[in-house]
Amino acid sequence: MITDIATRNLTSPAVLFFLIGAAASLARSELSIPDQVVRLLSIYLMMSIGYRGGLEIAHAGVSVDMISAIAAGIGLSFAIPVLAERLLRVLTRLDPADRAAMAGHYGSISAVTFAAVTTVTNQMTLPSDGFMVGVAAAMETPAILACLLLAGHQRGAVNAGAMLREVFLNGSVVVLLGALIVGIVASPLATAPVKPFLVDLFPGFLCLFLLEMGLIAGRGLRDSWRTLSPGLLVFALIMPPIGAALGAGLGWAVGLQTGSLAIFMTLAASASYIAVPAALRIALPQANLAIALTLSIGVTFPFNLLLGIPVYIAVAQMVR
Repeated sequence: MITDIATRNLTSPAVLFFLIGAAASLARSELSIPDQVVRLLSIYLMMSIGYRGGLEIAHAGVSVDMISAIAAGIGLSFAIPVLAERLLRVLTRLDPADRAAMAGHYGSISAVTFAAVTTVTNQMTLPSDGFMVGVAAAMETPAILACLLLAGHQRGAVNAGAMLREVFLNGSVVVLLGALIVGIVASPLATAPVKPFLVDLFPGFLCLFLLEMGLIAGRGLRDSWRTLSPGLLVFALIMPPIGAALGAGLGWAVGLQTGSLAIFMTLAASASYIAVPAALRIALPQANLAIALTLSIGVTFPFNLLLGIPVYIAVAQMVR
């Protein structure tokens, strides 16, 4: 089962474009995508994910299952940084600020990994809930707050208003939640004209964005591999299965169906490289964010994309 899912995932255009980008970067190719195009792609992906989730919520309605799943996601996003920080104490010699920053990255979620797993579950027609986009949005920020608590952060050390603004008004969060609301409140007749753009074009834009992610991952590994200790690499590879296992137990407990459970496990296994770094630049300026970024996008992201997602889907199918 896992082999079949892995083969399907590894031969999907999105994953193949990621591998092309990584290989090109490691080979020092001049291939690049302009920053403004990448920013536009990021906004589009968040808009599409949120909009489609809003349509599903509008169709199904608010339910106890949705509230339970969001509560579970928030709790998990608080808990994972605590566990990650404890592991980092054992595996590495990072100072407290760097440990807390790393834990925050791994407690939050990767929206692009979320996009990848939803694409796979949709292709496999696994039953899932539209409210999972709300769960993903809810899991973005609690890890940042947990990170600051772990660092023993003193409130007066930063501009509290600026920090909160960065956390709760981060661009990806605003677009994701805004599109979710649009999908919920838009009338059915009004959704038809935008479907070709916000729904049908999503797989193609995801391929282009993953090509850029491959370029970034390859560049990070090429330029920073000397600074990555064995303990850090071990952490980046074992933290995703640990998070996924916690997600499997909690997701099963709240009654998530197969596709939703696979998505929830993937969210718990992923690591942020957009929202958390942006917030911690203000909230925890003494931390070296380069280490966490290299691991999250150069090790954990490809691990989840190439191996993790097939395993999480197979486990969800066995559990359900």
